[in-house]
Amino acid sequence: MTKIKGNNDGPGGRNESYQIGSRKEVPRPVAVKEVKAGKHPDAHVVKVNGQEYVRDNPDSSVKDNVNRQ
Repeated sequence: MTKIKGNNDGPGGRNESYQIGSRKEVPRPVAVKEVKAGKHPDAHVVKVNGQEYVRDNPDSSVKDNVNRQ
């Protein structure tokens, strides 16, 4: 399972890029495309205000969330 972490690098802390495994800056459209293609089965895509973002699938753990603290 590859970990996905949001970079919070857009306006208002939105994720315009993600860290995926050893890749430090994967643009949001590329990350969304990979998730939709099934390359990251522990994540899904949500649409917010017309933009698609990657989210971690729900579970009881906070440490593996895309926007973990």
